[in-house]
Amino acid sequence: MKEKYNAIIVGGGISGASTAYHLKKFGLENVLLLERNLPASGGTGKSAAIVRQHYSTELMAYLALKSVSLFENMTKDLNVKNAFYKTGYIMLVPEELMEKATNNLEMQKKVGIETDWVPKSKWGDFIPWLNTKNISGVIYETKGGRADPILVTEGYINTFKDLGGEVKTNTFCRELIKESNKVSGVIVDEGPIYSDFVINAAGPWAKPLADQADIKLPLKTFREQDTIWQSRISGDLPSLSISNAVDSIYFVPQGNKRFLIGKGFPKKYFEVDPYNYKLTADDEFVANIKNIAEMRFPVLKDMKLINSYAALYDVTPDWYPFIGPRKNLIGYVDANGGSGHGFKIGPAIGYELAKWIIDGKTGNEFEKLSFDRIEKNELFEGAYGGNRG
Repeated sequence: MKEKYNAIIVGGGISGASTAYHLKKFGLENVLLLERNLPASGGTGKSAAIVRQHYSTELMAYLALKSVSLFENMTKDLNVKNAFYKTGYIMLVPEELMEKATNNLEMQKKVGIETDWVPKSKWGDFIPWLNTKNISGVIYETKGGRADPILVTEGYINTFKDLGGEVKTNTFCRELIKESNKVSGVIVDEGPIYSDFVINAAGPWAKPLADQADIKLPLKTFREQDTIWQSRISGDLPSLSISNAVDSIYFVPQGNKRFLIGKGFPKKYFEVDPYNYKLTADDEFVANIKNIAEMRFPVLKDMKLINSYAALYDVTPDWYPFIGPRKNLIGYVDANGGSGHGFKIGPAIGYELAKWIIDGKTGNEFEKLSFDRIEKNELFEGAYGGNRG
């Protein structure tokens, strides 16, 4: 490692990897990425990795749209194959959310997203495996689907290295070097490393890193559970990624008759210590998921549990990430607080943040993601609540 860099990224998840890659792609010379374990070994690697663009603000809709474009081009840009599966995406809408969903849909179309309602007359042919009880509307995105979070992250990091970037895995960032209102580097076990910019992309570990330098970072770490199931039958099984706002579950086909199923908002969230939390899913959670999924998707009756586990969300007060420099803190950049959106918008976050760092400015809309919004009391408000966006 050098003694001085133009930028140091702390964290090898999707946000850190995408930012590192784009900084090199856009011409920044000396860039170092530090990862405490291996790439995508934190929340990114356990992400449900739904790719969707259904958001209730133009900024998030744009970032999701831009990310889809970047996902589509990963084979060419990153030499990564089978990282993105454009299976399509649907959202199941209950009656109480129909008005908000209609408004969001019109906004998304103006942004350029290919999305629309599925007419009820076509439900039988389009989604024959679905129990439509209590569903008032179905929204479809042609370019939605799922991605492989590990392949995507590794693709960014490997291409970053090909462009001349440096990566140190199994390397703990012990402290930020901070004097007054300036961050000038980090301390690792080998000693200090200096940099013009330090990007805190450490996910659930971003707050402890900021805390030791007396940098305010209001993140909570929530334990997030997921399950993997396998159908006992072949035939006409669900092939789309699904946000089920009626029963508050999400559903992601994995291939080979397997499905990832988790619980969506609203639900109880449990704050945990990111260094010490239960890694397995709770029995009650698994049983609840099975009951809901088999009711909503009758073809999955008696499905077999393959795996269950817990990961972490790093969550901001308004469930929108902290991205970018701060007005009164030189050399420090946030890229944390994914709040359950981190993977699906991660490619675009890295793209936009890298331009911001290199150019020293960004568009007014993207700038709103800065931590500075907390002190301005300009928080985002999603139409659906939580990480629905």
